[in-house]
Amino acid sequence: MTFDLEYNSERTLMIIPEYGRHIQKLVNHCVALESKEERNTMAKAIVDVMGNLQPHLRDVPDFKHKLWDQLFIMSDFKLDADSPYPQPSREELQEKPEPLAYPRAASKYRYYGKNIQTMINVALSWEEGDMKEALVFTIANHMKKCYLNWNKDTVDDLVIFNHLYDLSDGKIDLRKSDEELSESKNLLRKRSSQGQNKSNHKKSHHNNKGRKRY
Repeated sequence: MTFDLEYNSERTLMIIPEYGRHIQKLVNHCVALESKEERNTMAKAIVDVMGNLQPHLRDVPDFKHKLWDQLFIMSDFKLDADSPYPQPSREELQEKPEPLAYPRAASKYRYYGKNIQTMINVALSWEEGDMKEALVFTIANHMKKCYLNWNKDTVDDLVIFNHLYDLSDGKIDLRKSDEELSESKNLLRKRSSQGQNKSNHKKSHHNNKGRKRY
C-alpha cells in the first residue's frame, strides 16, 4: 500500500497564508475558469468566505474593498473578474513607502519627557505672579525627579536650572534664585515607597488568591 503524501515544500507558494491553502486553491480555480460570468460568481463567493474567516474586521472601513484587493493579490493579478472597486496593480503593491522623517521636536534632554516641554510652554503663557512662580518651581522639581530616575542618585539644583533655562529658550531663569528644590533623598524616598507599595499590593493580591469571600 502506498500513500501519495504532499509536503508543504513541494506545494505552490501561498501569497497570503492567513487565509489558508484551500482559499488559495479556490482562487487558482477561479482564475482558470473560461467563462467570465463564472469567474465573477465564484469571485464574489470567495470574497464572502474570506469575510467569514475574519469577522472581527467587518467594522473596519472599506472592509469589502480590502477583501477584493486581497483576492486579486492572491491571484497574482491574473484574475479577470469584475470588481466593485478599482483593481490594484502590481506596481502599487511593490512601491516602496516614503521614509518617515525623524521627529525634529525631540529634546536633547529626553529623560524629562515631552510633557515637560508642554508644561514649560504653559508656564510661559501665564502672567507674572505667585501662580506662575509656583508652577515654575513645580516644573523644576519634576525635572529633578525625572533626572534622578534616569541618571543618578544626586544632582545639583543648578544643573536643573540650566536645563530649564535651555528648554525655555532663556525665558525662565532660576540660576540666580535663592530658592532650593526638594532634596534628592526625599524624591528618591517617594520613588522607592511607590515601588514598595506596588510590590506589597501584588503580594497581598497573591496571598488573597483562593480565599473564600463571604
